[in-house]
Amino acid sequence: MITRTVSARIEGEVSEPSQVVLAVAVAAGPEVRDEVLTVTVDSQPVVVEEVPAEVGGRLHLCRLPVGQLRVQYSATVLGQASPGPVSPLELIAHRRPSRYCDSDTLRPVAIAEFSGLEGKDLLDGVSSWVGHQLAYVSGSSRPIDGAVDTFLARAGVCRDFAHLVVALLRALDVPARVAAVYAPGLSPMDFHAVAEAHVDGAWYVVDATALAPRSAMVRIATGRDAADTAFLTTLTGGMALTDVQVSAIATDGLPGDDLTTLVQLR
Repeated sequence: MITRTVSARIEGEVSEPSQVVLAVAVAAGPEVRDEVLTVTVDSQPVVVEEVPAEVGGRLHLCRLPVGQLRVQYSATVLGQASPGPVSPLELIAHRRPSRYCDSDTLRPVAIAEFSGLEGKDLLDGVSSWVGHQLAYVSGSSRPIDGAVDTFLARAGVCRDFAHLVVALLRALDVPARVAAVYAPGLSPMDFHAVAEAHVDGAWYVVDATALAPRSAMVRIATGRDAADTAFLTTLTGGMALTDVQVSAIATDGLPGDDLTTLVQLR
C-alpha cells in the first residue's frame, strides 16, 4: 500500500465577479483521509459546489467576488483504487480529435513512425519517440498550443508531451486521454499531466517525460485534453494567478518505475 500526502495552494487577484472551476481534489476511488479544501477571497469563505466528473473526478465550482483569492487543499491518500468498468462511449469519445489533440492532422506522422506496432509495443514506441523528439523546457509553450504546435516546436512541458502522445495514439485508432495527477518525485514539483491509453481491455499510463514513477501518481482529473483537466478554469469574469504551490510526497519512499512494464493509474 502506497501512502501519499498531497497539497496545493493557489493564489490570485479577482478583478471582477467570476465563476471558476477548480480541479485540485483527489479523484474518488482510493481511501482519502484528512482532506481539506478551503476557498477564500479577502480571507472570507467562498461557497464551493462539488461537481462529479469523468473517472471519479471531483470538480469544484466557485463564485468569486472581487479581491484576493486563496485556495488551499490537502489530503492523505492510502493505497490505490480498483479500475472501474469502461463504457463504449468512453472508447468512442477518446478516439476522436479534440481541441489540443489534433489527431486527424497528425495521422500521416503516426502511420509513418508506428505502422505495424500494436498494444504494449505501440505504447512503448510512442512514449519513447515523443520522449526523444521533445525537449522538456519550462515556459516554452503557450496555453493555446496543441499537439501539432508541440510537434513542430519540438519542445514543451508535461501537458504538451501528453497531448502529443494522445494525438498520435488516437491517430492510430487507440483510445487515449489526458489525466492530471499529483506526482511524487516530480522535479520541479507542480501539477503533472500524463496520457492514458486503452489497450488489451484496460487503461494504462503513458508518460513520455519519465519524470516521476507512475505507480505513485494520484489521479485528479481526466478528459479529452487540458481543456478538461486544467487545475483552474475561469468560466466568467476575470482573474489573474499570482502563485501556485504543489506538494506530493510518497511517505514511505518512492517506488521504482520499470518503463518496460504496463502501469495503471489508480
